[in-house]
Amino acid sequence: MQVLYEEDGEYKAGAVLSQSPASYQIESPHGRRSKIKAANVVLTFERPSAGELLAEARKFADALDTDFLWQCRKGAEFGFQDLARDYIGHDPADIESAGVLLKLHSAPMYFYRRGRGRFQAAPEDTLKLALAGLEKKRLLQERIAGWAAQLSRFECPPEIASLRDELLYAPDRAKAETKALEQACTQAGLTTARLFERCGLLADSHEYHLGRFVHEFYPKGTGFPAHDAPVLPDDLPLAESPAFSLDDIGTTEIDDAFSVMRVSDDELRVGIHIAAPGLVFSPGSALDAIARDRLSTAYTPGRKFTMLPEDAIERLSLDEGQVRPVVSLYLNVGAKDFALRGRHTKLERVKVAANLRHAGHAALNAAFEAGGANLARFGLAFEEELHTLWQLALALEVRRGKPSVNAANLDYVFRVEDGRVAIEARKRGAPLDKLVSELMILANTSWGEQLAEKDIAGIYRVQSSGKVRLSVHAEMHEGLGVSSYSWMTSPLRRYVDLVNQWQLVAGLRGQRPPFARNSESLLAALRAFELTTAGYDEHQRAMEHYWCLRWIAQEQVAQIDGTVLRENLVRFDGMPLAVRVPSLPELDAGTRVRLALEAPDLIGPTLACTWRETLGQGVL
Repeated sequence: MQVLYEEDGEYKAGAVLSQSPASYQIESPHGRRSKIKAANVVLTFERPSAGELLAEARKFADALDTDFLWQCRKGAEFGFQDLARDYIGHDPADIESAGVLLKLHSAPMYFYRRGRGRFQAAPEDTLKLALAGLEKKRLLQERIAGWAAQLSRFECPPEIASLRDELLYAPDRAKAETKALEQACTQAGLTTARLFERCGLLADSHEYHLGRFVHEFYPKGTGFPAHDAPVLPDDLPLAESPAFSLDDIGTTEIDDAFSVMRVSDDELRVGIHIAAPGLVFSPGSALDAIARDRLSTAYTPGRKFTMLPEDAIERLSLDEGQVRPVVSLYLNVGAKDFALRGRHTKLERVKVAANLRHAGHAALNAAFEAGGANLARFGLAFEEELHTLWQLALALEVRRGKPSVNAANLDYVFRVEDGRVAIEARKRGAPLDKLVSELMILANTSWGEQLAEKDIAGIYRVQSSGKVRLSVHAEMHEGLGVSSYSWMTSPLRRYVDLVNQWQLVAGLRGQRPPFARNSESLLAALRAFELTTAGYDEHQRAMEHYWCLRWIAQEQVAQIDGTVLRENLVRFDGMPLAVRVPSLPELDAGTRVRLALEAPDLIGPTLACTWRETLGQGVL
């Protein structure tokens, strides 16, 4: 005896080896033996063999018209043998019964299963909807295949072109356009970006990489929502001394400025003046919502995305010739020993006399580094005041016992103009940089201590055991050698500085601070700032990598020297770029090598390098 039975949603046949009331031992046509439940058997037969029955039943089923069967059995539940009898017009053969069963089983939209070998025809309205859905799916598959074929010919259908950015940066794999693109990429052996480039949709590699950042961090676009332009307070006192700022070329959000005034033969008064958006708009305002959403200005070579709207920056930045509200830290300083004799904080307005730029002070930097009693004079604006602040910065650094920066490292500045890039190396710890750094460290430390003394919550940058983190408690910053270090000197560019400024202003005015230490709003801002700025930093590094490759392509560099960092990783000379070189022999870290370069892949962005020769041992 042989049986037709159901197993794992399929109908199978086999010869019976033995049976019991509840089960059968059977052998399949391929010789596999198994035990099946008697309840799963739908048909028993003697001839033909199991394999022949299934083969002949499938042929019979292929000749049946599903819609005709459905018309024959509308309404009540039925057994497959009953339908086979009606269809044949007499008692069906086993092959015919099995064929009808297989046909019913293969048409779940037409026939619902109601038990072993039993079915019920689908209601007409339900069937129409199901068939319409099937046809819709068929047409969609045709459309996907058509789009994929066009893309394989490097012709982009308008439906896919309109979704370019989404498909590049955050494709929805459930969409037909994504499926068509994936098929085309597989057929062409190209990435999405490369395929779009071949289709003429990606003319500029920089646009592609910058677009990834914009899509991730500004999904609603880089524009700012509606807001009222800030109104500056006019009831603050005006500072006695005009101030000047010291910034890099291209800086548009000028947060800090300085003033120097002699109050007696042996004492100076130094002012550190910080832009005060915290005096102009408050937590919960439209500008606060904008700043909280962006959290920081994002920098990338040739582009930046500011935290605050342009109209707010124009009214708050410490621009030359303007009177601006500031939070000022005044230092009473010994005129000869530059000892700190006192300090106090004041809310006021200051007249900005000049915005000095680093690039114009190379000679001054060199003179400060050379030192000596008789400093050379260059006739630069605020030259004497800068020298005074430089001497104060040196004294502050000595008292802290820690350098403000690692002078052994280089910083690199990227200048991008009309699509051409220049990379300039700048030594860290140059006098004018150190001048600003030391005074900012002093201001952040002083105001952080002031918050802690008044038990006002603030956001602090903490370093212990080499690890840096943000905290709402005043704790040691070991790297700077200070007992606490809050961020307060860049409120136009960093949201945590703005939050701290609101807290400081409230303390100075004797008001209740807007944020408690356990405030969810404060803690959420801290967490969001860390995550967002980490993303900004990662993107900035990626874009610097891109512009290094762009410079190599621009200058048609065929070979370059570098230093082995570890294993096959080599850092190039003259730029912040490290690349793995598979052909590099086993060399010690610090070894100098010469590499041959292939043309960079700016979409990748990658660079293939080949070791050419070893130059000797260098210094990391």
